Amino acid sequence: MQIHPLKLMLSPTFARCSSNLKPYFLKTKPFSSSSLDFSPWSGLQSWRESPLNKNRFWGPNGPQTPPSSIDTNGTSLLDSASSLAELGALVLSTSDPLSKSKLSHLAFSKWRNEKLPVGVYDPPSRPARPPKPELVSPKEIPAPKDSGMPLNAYMLHNLAHVELNAIDLAWDTVVRFSPFSEILEEGFFADFAHVADDESRHFAWCSQRLDELGFRYGDMPAHNLLWRECEKSSDDVAARLAVIPLVQEARGLDAGPRLVQKLVGFGDNRTSKIVARIADEEVAHVAVGVYWFVSVCQKMGRAPCSTFKGLADLLMEYNVELKGPFNYSARDEAGIPRDWYDKSSTNKQDEVTKPDTTKKLSVVYERLASIIAMETENASLNKPAG
Repeated sequence: MQIHPLKLMLSPTFARCSSNLKPYFLKTKPFSSSSLDFSPWSGLQSWRESPLNKNRFWGPNGPQTPPSSIDTNGTSLLDSASSLAELGALVLSTSDPLSKSKLSHLAFSKWRNEKLPVGVYDPPSRPARPPKPELVSPKEIPAPKDSGMPLNAYMLHNLAHVELNAIDLAWDTVVRFSPFSEILEEGFFADFAHVADDESRHFAWCSQRLDELGFRYGDMPAHNLLWRECEKSSDDVAARLAVIPLVQEARGLDAGPRLVQKLVGFGDNRTSKIVARIADEEVAHVAVGVYWFVSVCQKMGRAPCSTFKGLADLLMEYNVELKGPFNYSARDEAGIPRDWYDKSSTNKQDEVTKPDTTKKLSVVYERLASIIAMETENASLNKPAG
């Protein structure tokens, strides 16, 4: 089917007109078998209900809580915030990467512990960024041999850049769509805030390991593609949401095992274990994307498979192609039906039009779809030269 960008701007007024839609709760609801063939990741509810993960330091035996010598303060910056959306905006407005990572965890913790409302808040036009790394076009990113870094540090720096962007993308999704809480309900925002917390932990591990290797995030240029393209599609909501979990994070599932093997071959087992753990935790993020993409499609009366395939034109606009090799086992575990992305698999689904619901959810739908394309390109840039 053809995707039609509707160019509808986000506003509390637009969101309030959707109050007749059925609420979405934190617990997973079964989807209609008449409209799709979809099985959510079996661990999704356990991930949602898991306690706060404070293992933000990579110790001798893996993740652990930070040593007492590591600063864990910073709550005073968040004291005045009274909603999840406001907390997210504060994280987005923080430029220092390590501070952003720490504040992301503190913000999620404050929201969970104090049971604050989602609220409504305006996001910054773009996330705050430090002076380094220099942001350049993808073609200007140096090859590993020209970067001044050994291969393991080069890979880690690229991964750290992806994780830092992922923090901002998750919080931007929470804040930008906070006026739509009556449509999406708390579960949507809880999931993406949880994703932001996970990504902040991943960035902390990458940053720590870079420091151990004698480098730091910012020591080499990074691409400026992601937020440039996000700005292009700021009014294309469904497109912007499907892109991150269903392509970028899914590409991480595909590339993770290969990256781990390259690091093992390089002789850096410690870094390989960090990358393997990050790749394993990305399954939850893909599952979150699949779950909400399917739920939005169902509310709009659109078949998820044909809707996802209809993103082909948008993906091509960003020079992104859905191609293998695919890690089928990991994608299957995360709940992505193969016929969504693999041309060798087909599945015809009937589509029922629901005009009113379609109009009310079109902005959310287009953002979901757009995030997929941009984050896919981001993931491909993380692949080391073969």
